[in-house]
Amino acid sequence: MAKDWHTAAHALTSIQISATPNNGPVTITGSADGLRCIGVGTDAAVFRHMEAPAYAFKLYAQEKQYKKEIEQRIYQQLGELPTLSRLHAAGDNFLVLHYEPGPTLYDCLLQGIHIPGQAIKDVNDTRAYIRQKGLNPRDIHLKNIILQDGRAKILDLSEYENPGNDFRWEHLAKGYAAYYHYIDGKPIPFWLLETIRKWYNQTADETFTLDEFMRKIARLTLFWK
Repeated sequence: MAKDWHTAAHALTSIQISATPNNGPVTITGSADGLRCIGVGTDAAVFRHMEAPAYAFKLYAQEKQYKKEIEQRIYQQLGELPTLSRLHAAGDNFLVLHYEPGPTLYDCLLQGIHIPGQAIKDVNDTRAYIRQKGLNPRDIHLKNIILQDGRAKILDLSEYENPGNDFRWEHLAKGYAAYYHYIDGKPIPFWLLETIRKWYNQTADETFTLDEFMRKIARLTLFWK
């Protein structure tokens, strides 16, 4: 297996990742046989290689190389946990992670896949463990949690050394408890989810209240046919 990921990692030398202004998604240039992009973030892109399907390669933008060092250090500090993705190795500008199959919680909402309460509990318990390890579990949201056999798997640990609480998960967990039963099993249109996401990012400050935000969403859903 080690030989497999080394061979696949060599293909990454044909790829260039660049950061974009205003913390937008990175841009990707170049290509390599057998290499497929499976995710794009603001610091890095994630690839999978047909010769090493058990691994995911997180390749960082040239301007964000320091984020690779941070995330590698966080993985090493936390160790292996069933609810966290697993670090296998690191290169100069990439991490070799265990590939985690399954839909994100965002995908679950799009497709109407049931999100069990156990998955929410898994995230809550993992956040408590992360705090016990002296780190700060922030930037946990729908797109970096995978659902696997009814359990949660958290991806992207890169923000856990940053101070402060962004309350993203607290708001999601509270929203799940109070409102999820209204939409459980119902596919949510992409335009609606994206509008909600953008509104949240614009209004999630110290004056934010979930109930007021949900009333705003309720008015929006009048257009959901």
